[in-house]
Amino acid sequence: MRITGEGIWGEPKDRQEAIRVLKRALELGVTLIDTADSYGPEVSERLIAEALYPYPDELVIATKGGLLRPGPGQWTPDGRPKHLREACEASLRRLRVDEIDVYQFHRPDPKVPFDESVGALLELKDEGKIRHIGLSNITREQLQQAEKITPIVSVQNRYNLNDRASESVLEACEEESLAFIPWAPLQVGEMPGEVEEIAKKHRVSTNQVLLAWLLHHSPVMTPIPGTSKVAHLEDNVAAASLKLEQSDLEAIDQLTK
Repeated sequence: MRITGEGIWGEPKDRQEAIRVLKRALELGVTLIDTADSYGPEVSERLIAEALYPYPDELVIATKGGLLRPGPGQWTPDGRPKHLREACEASLRRLRVDEIDVYQFHRPDPKVPFDESVGALLELKDEGKIRHIGLSNITREQLQQAEKITPIVSVQNRYNLNDRASESVLEACEEESLAFIPWAPLQVGEMPGEVEEIAKKHRVSTNQVLLAWLLHHSPVMTPIPGTSKVAHLEDNVAAASLKLEQSDLEAIDQLTK
């Protein structure tokens, strides 16, 4: 998302740095890249292909469809089956693949029955254009509704230290061993002093502490912190090896209650 221009619109200010971010991610052992046709729009998917194609076997590219971009910072749902088919097929071309590893419905469209949107993705899966189906910005009830139509492998909802409204959705993912992909995992506003103290104690960044807390919080948690800089990428990835103490985890948990 962050390798595009301001407002998630247009080309990045530093195209070469965006390419370096993508290449460095693989060097650091990252095996999941999350994107969407609406990032740019189209820019993120094109840059991924430019930087990484042909893709290594272990890399999973997850993209999304179902949002239109009238302009910078604007997002309009479009869950019509016709649009989802066109969006998916366009993503296939931009990513230069015959099958998308994980294709996620970006956001339910209040103007289109949810079953129709999910059914459209099932048709694309049956045609071999999608390997796995994921959902984004949904409720627990919508997850259950979708699972009556087709297997779901992941849910991508907003989730971070200050926004745990999707806790019940996370619990459902744990119960069913589905990946839970929290977007905006680092957007917590003013950094709590307790997090800063823990970061100082471990001699790491506060972002590493927040990401490590998420990873400790649930076995199905798969954070996707976005970045446009190699230095930020390296700092974020280092969070995977940070071992927080139980007292650290309890202190952070208390901040969310």
